[in-house]
Amino acid sequence: MSPYNFQTTAEEVARDCQNAIANKTVLVTGVSPGGLGAEFAKVIAVHRPSLIILASRNRLKAQQTADEIADIAPTVPTRVLELDLASQTQVRNAAQEVLAYDEHIDVLVNNAGIMASPFALSEDKVESQFATNHVGHFLFTNLIMSKLVKSGHCRVVNVSSNGHQLGPVRFHDWNFDNGRNYDAWLAYGQTKSANILFSVSLAQKLGNKGLTSVSLHPGTIHTHITQGNLDELLKSLTKWFRVLGYFRDGQNDISWKTLSQGVATHVFAAFHPSLTATENNGSYIQDCTVLKREDVRSWARDPIEAEQLWKLTEEIVGERFAY
Repeated sequence: MSPYNFQTTAEEVARDCQNAIANKTVLVTGVSPGGLGAEFAKVIAVHRPSLIILASRNRLKAQQTADEIADIAPTVPTRVLELDLASQTQVRNAAQEVLAYDEHIDVLVNNAGIMASPFALSEDKVESQFATNHVGHFLFTNLIMSKLVKSGHCRVVNVSSNGHQLGPVRFHDWNFDNGRNYDAWLAYGQTKSANILFSVSLAQKLGNKGLTSVSLHPGTIHTHITQGNLDELLKSLTKWFRVLGYFRDGQNDISWKTLSQGVATHVFAAFHPSLTATENNGSYIQDCTVLKREDVRSWARDPIEAEQLWKLTEEIVGERFAY
């Protein structure tokens, strides 16, 4: 029985994991002030990690978070990394920068993302949510893999969502017929299913090298990711959850979490000792609890779909990663 629940705070979990946090080099993507990544970095900073690398497409915002960490934990070094996940060229440049670091990386938290945005193509002609939420993280993680497995015991955390319930990866039409069939929430659901499948693949392919990879649902939290009209977004999301059968009889049970409650699962996924390369590897976590396989939609946990996604993404980035 997990000692944690929906209300558990990040500070509580971090205190329980303080020995695991100490002296670790942690890289987190998506660190704008007020967001989940920044909150995660600040919470773990008080437990003496050896270095926190703050990756963001906006250096200024990442530096603001670095300044906040300096106020909380002045002895903990931080480093800003420019990382634009929507650009494969820039992801490759950022990866080269990381490969030049002296330090290996113990924990990578792929936290950055966009949600339910209007249809747009990235510079690589990939639907923007798929490009940012999945393809960019896939490419970045694989390009810096030598920095991760070097430690012998590393973790890759992919921040997904219960939005994966909205639908599978559309292997034959992942760009929504270049926008002609586009629905912002179905596109978001595709990326969140991809995040879980990516963890399944990493666990399968690299568990024997000491890599633990898990995915998570942080909960519903009001952050800057909810761009645009929040009421309209929630109305359209609720409609999809009703159509798909998750809400019934007019129910709308979107339960909100505070920032700290949301980040609790980040901290658990990144550091809790119950997760290892042999135990719970590839699992999906919610409320700091490993969910049973039957509680995750089949399309987000199937090893065949995971391998299919791996091959599709290799085609999109034009590079193979064989382990």
